[in-house]
Parts: sequence; structure tokens; C-alpha cells
Amino acid sequence: MDLMEKLEILSDAAKYDAACTSSGVDRKGEKGGIGSCVKAGICHSFASDGRCISLLKVLMTNSCVYDCKYCVNRRSNDVRRTAFTPRELADLTIQFYRRNYIEGLFLSSGILKNPDYTCERMIQALEILRGEYRFGGYIHAKAIPGADDRLIARLGLLADRMSVNIELPSQQSLGRLAPDKSKTDILRPMGLIQTGIAENSSDLVRYRHAPKFAPAGQSTQMIIGATPDSDFQILRLTQGLYRKYGLKRVFFSAYMPVQEDALLPSLDTRPPLLREHRLYQADWLLRFYGFDASELLDEGHQSFNPLVDPKCNWAINHMDQFPVEVNRAPYEMLLRVPGVGVKSAQRIVAARRTGTLTFEGLKRIGVVLKRAQYFLLCSGKMAEGLVVTPDAVLRALISERDYERARLPEEAPEQLSLFDRNPSREDVVQCLTGQI
Repeated sequence: MDLMEKLEILSDAAKYDAACTSSGVDRKGEKGGIGSCVKAGICHSFASDGRCISLLKVLMTNSCVYDCKYCVNRRSNDVRRTAFTPRELADLTIQFYRRNYIEGLFLSSGILKNPDYTCERMIQALEILRGEYRFGGYIHAKAIPGADDRLIARLGLLADRMSVNIELPSQQSLGRLAPDKSKTDILRPMGLIQTGIAENSSDLVRYRHAPKFAPAGQSTQMIIGATPDSDFQILRLTQGLYRKYGLKRVFFSAYMPVQEDALLPSLDTRPPLLREHRLYQADWLLRFYGFDASELLDEGHQSFNPLVDPKCNWAINHMDQFPVEVNRAPYEMLLRVPGVGVKSAQRIVAARRTGTLTFEGLKRIGVVLKRAQYFLLCSGKMAEGLVVTPDAVLRALISERDYERARLPEEAPEQLSLFDRNPSREDVVQCLTGQI
């Protein structure tokens, strides 16, 4: 099998790894070396100046000794198998970089023979890139659960970002769909990476030229929709991972049926893309807006509202805390107002030091008044002509995009009838608010 055939197979096998994030590294290229991480986003992300950045995203091998039921590369699946040698992968990366196809490498792998052997091959490839080719570009490497601690440590010194996929939200789900994996094996490398990053931070304070350990931090990925785990369970786990292991990002991947199995959703099941979207919105609230997972969902409400984003949903359910006076409200409360983002909240705090804000002024600052006007007062007054009740606010906050997403049929398509009619926007709202 030639190199291009291997590339076709192993790049296709890597497409289910979600890691669309910027590099988080600001390392300039060195004299005599090649590659740079300065202001570069990774995994087809967008940099701060709007550039779309690409990388070579491949598996070291799609041969795997594990039999995870949701994975296209599982042991029992009949697919073409192949593997890069460390030299082949390093040469391919450099050739693609020199042709300006890529600016970095995202490297994952199936488990070939055992975790240690697989991790060693990944390390050999990165050592050729970093040492022989003096490649200074961004490298994201997937740590292999079950590999020796020393191998994980060596991989962290070669990569900019590391990640360990937690895959499924609970041990029960792992036991059903990935019997060869355990929660302990997955969380252990997370702890090792966190410890390595913390120790390296103190080393860099004392020794300017100390080698850097995973300077862009670590991340993980969860599959959404393959198991009965609720949004509440997923969000609570996400918050725990941020707090305990200091993760940079938790990625959510809507399950795409690729295998027929009694324990998995049927092959005609639609990927839960709206659910994935809501989880990303909630993740943003956890990281930047000061929300707690228990505020967004609880035991009695374990799923997100499909019609409105989590922040709007929280505000509608806590109308007793609104409206707030924009000229006096604390910064933390401004962040909880729908239509007010982090930057606009900062601008409000800065602007009200020099004068009194009006609704027109808020619009110029960047506040989305279409949403925020239901929750704000300017000099003790609300915007004119508003009807503020939970139902009226809900109707006003539903965007056309969310409405179209929510009304898409989940069942298999059927023959249309002349007597059928599509539900109207009002029908959907009334159904979700319990009026019909």
C-alpha cells in the first residue's frame, strides 16, 4: 500500500475526533527551524483576524485491539487497515507544511498491539519532527489511556496540546459500549497531564529555558446521543472535569450512526446536532459567564429547551431577578442578561463611569436589545411598548434559526399528504409551553 492510500484511509478514520480549537500557543519560529505557532488557530478554526487555519488530522493507525461498539475502527469491524511508520508520518507532515497545505498536526491513533507500543510510535514520529526537522508548528497529540506514565510525560514535552477522550459520560455507558476501557484508565492520564503542566509552570519561573510541557493545556471529547445519559449528567461531568483537571476545552460530538448494534441507536437516527449546539452554549456559560451546572439544569429538568439557548432559558425561569438597572447592576449580574456578552458587559461598566446609559447607548455599545430589553432598566424605565410575561418573552426570544431547528422532524421521512400542514411558529411555542 503506497503512502497516499494510507493517507486516504487514516485521514478519513480520524474525522470523528472533534477538536476545533485555536492552538493557544504563541511561539515564534526559531532561526534555522521551520513552522510557527504565532496567532495560529488549529483544526480548521478561525484565528482572531478571521483566517481559517488547517492542519493534518490523521491516525497513526486504524488497527485497534479494542472493540468499542460506536467506533468505526473497532476490532470486529470489516474495514481496510493500515498504519504509518513514524518516518512516513513525519515526512508527510513536513511535505504538506512546505507546500502550505497545513500549519500543524493533529495526531491520534487506534491501539496497535497495546497502549505502550502505540504511544512509543507516536513519540518517535514527533521526535523526528521536533528534532530532525526542527518543526516549530503546532502539534496536538491524543494521549493513549493505559500507556506508561513516562511515555505520557515524554509525549507532553513534544506536543503543544494533549487530550484524552473520555468518550462516554458514565462508567455504565463505557461498560456497555466500550468494555475494554475504564473510567480509571481515562482519568489517570488526565491527572498526569495536569500535574505535568503545573510542575512545568513552576520550572519555567525558575529556569527560563526549561522545556515546556503541553503549553496549550489539555482537552477531551464526549460523544452525545449514543447512550441514554442526559444533558444534566453531561453538563455536571463537564464542570467537574474543568474544576478537577483544569481542562482548556470539553468538546461534544453528536453521535453519527456508523455501526449496526442492538445497544446503539439505529442507523437511520439523525445526529443530535441541536443538542450538541446547546451543550456548547452551556459550556460557554460555565467557562466565561459564571454559571454553575446546577443553575442551568437539575434533577427535574435534565434536558435543554430546544427553542431557546440556555442563558435565555435560565433568565425566563428567573424573572424574579429581573429587570436590573443597567447603570448600577454588578458586572456579574450583567453577564446573566440575555443579549449581553462579556465584551458588552465590560463596555457597560466602563461607559457608565462617565455618564448615564440609555437604550440607544446600549445598542451602540453592542448589546443585542432584541433580547436584553426585556431584562434591563435604563434610569428606572423599561423600553416602551413591551409586554413582559414569561410566555411573551419566550416568543420574543425564539430566533428563526432555532425555530427551524426545533421543528425539523426526528422520525423517518414519510410520503406527504395534501391534507398535512407544517406546524406554525405559534404551534411550536404553545406545545413547548404546555398550552396545547
